[in-house]
Amino acid sequence: MKLNYKPFMIFAIVALLAVALAMLFDQRNQRSAGRDINFSELLAQIELGRVHDVTIAGNEISGHFADNRSFTTYAPNDPTLVQRLTAKNVAISARPSSEGGGWWMTLFLNALPLIAFLGVWIFLARQMQGGAGGRALGFGKSKAKLLTETQGRVTFEDVAGVDEAKEDLQEIVEFLRDPQKFQR
Repeated sequence: MKLNYKPFMIFAIVALLAVALAMLFDQRNQRSAGRDINFSELLAQIELGRVHDVTIAGNEISGHFADNRSFTTYAPNDPTLVQRLTAKNVAISARPSSEGGGWWMTLFLNALPLIAFLGVWIFLARQMQGGAGGRALGFGKSKAKLLTETQGRVTFEDVAGVDEAKEDLQEIVEFLRDPQKFQR
């Protein structure tokens, strides 16, 4: 039996796109929790002593001002940044960069339960169809062929060598010729 995976593949692609969009908006909301500022403004705020703490993750810097407002910015490779921050007594924390394919793994881990659920659901749906020939609930065109008289005609040559079949055919022929004989 040849399986048609095209409808399933279309559904899977649409589902993966929906999950990817949901994760994109979710990450954007998490990242934009603070006010986006440019790097020069960050340097000016550091010089004025208004920066309380920063977290450096690769080239992304997030932190809080002295009035507890949060901020985020993108920093170029500035070797003097850490010296400036320590000179103004800013609390510095660092973590690995979240760039470089991390979102693929997150997408895979978030989509894995959905894929497993769909796989089990399709497997159970196919098992429930049973004798329906692989079609949903067995609706549709019947695969039975219409038997016409020319196709269904059995002759003595067709049953050559089978004595019981010849006798049965002979009785049927006699019955058709003289039905009164068999009614007695």
